[in-house]
Amino acid sequence: MDIGIEKIGFYTPKQYIDIVELAQARNQDPDKFTIGIGQDKQAVPAVYEDAVTMAAEASDQILDSDNKSDIGLVIVGTESSVDESKAAALYLTELLNLPENVRAFEIKEACYGATAGLQMAKNFVAAHPDKKALVVASDIARYGINTPGEVTQGAGSVAMLISSEPKVLKLTDQTVYMSRNVGDFWRPTFSKTAFARGKFSNQIYIEFFETLWARYQKEFGATADNFKAMLYHIPYTKMGAKAMRTLDGKISAEKYAQLQTEYQASIKFGREVGNLYTGSLYLGLISYLLNSDVKTDDNLLLFSYGSGAVGELYSAEVVDGFKDNINVQAIKSVIDDRGKISISDYEKIFTESIEDGQSVDPETVTGKFYLKEIKENERLYSAK
Repeated sequence: MDIGIEKIGFYTPKQYIDIVELAQARNQDPDKFTIGIGQDKQAVPAVYEDAVTMAAEASDQILDSDNKSDIGLVIVGTESSVDESKAAALYLTELLNLPENVRAFEIKEACYGATAGLQMAKNFVAAHPDKKALVVASDIARYGINTPGEVTQGAGSVAMLISSEPKVLKLTDQTVYMSRNVGDFWRPTFSKTAFARGKFSNQIYIEFFETLWARYQKEFGATADNFKAMLYHIPYTKMGAKAMRTLDGKISAEKYAQLQTEYQASIKFGREVGNLYTGSLYLGLISYLLNSDVKTDDNLLLFSYGSGAVGELYSAEVVDGFKDNINVQAIKSVIDDRGKISISDYEKIFTESIEDGQSVDPETVTGKFYLKEIKENERLYSAK
């Protein structure tokens, strides 16, 4: 039985800052950010947006009355949780009018959470072929104003419908994974921003890729020639390039050049949005499918990494007619129909929050789903 992604959707906030303007405001050479880090724009969420609202926006793009009734599992992968107890997935069941006979929960493991959800959904569908699973990656990457990680912030969500009728991507059974307790990145419960050992985290990321790629080759008798493209977790677009560089000299120059070309297609959207944490790999997948010359049955290798750390390397096959099952215009509109804001406006928004007892004027909301109010410390959401 084939299992994989039937539909995939994407959302990012409607405001962004220009990375050149950010560099100038921080007295940095713009090339350090646009070339050295590899970013052009950075999404800025509104005060009423969070992991829940963005997950609902991306999911709404791929759900309808027919497929909603078939969903039996809802998983949100996020490290931007809005509650230490209640899962973001539970808010979705109400906002999206999903059936009650579903399992709904949240997975946390840094940027790996959505991949854990995807593999769990695959197993769920294998056991329940008549059911579908909704897996959502939704995050706001925050490091703080005028910090080393500021240029690698961002926000957005990717939603995937997993079923026994994959119409976008078929998941194979070829996967390798590893876990190791590493102090490269963390966010204590008291902090809204992450702590990171940047260079060390880059080192671990590359080490995990090299280890898993060697293991994958040995276990499945694979070579780079088996894959049209290798897609990476891209918290910033130069990160995946660093991992790919480990292949230089170990595969043919022609294949290496081809993989680099495919990689450029996979980072086009990431350069425009920034870091999605759990959604970064899957935004790269969307970007690749829409910006490269992809053919039916092309084999892809996907590298997922979550600091702390868990890594997984798995393969998938492109399904015939995949573009017919992606709302290409909607995704491109999400990226194109945004407004640039000033650095000073971004700094103001960054420090704002909705406190207990406060509510949001729906007239100020630009999207469909929003945090309506916080009442008795409970977050209440609504749809316009």
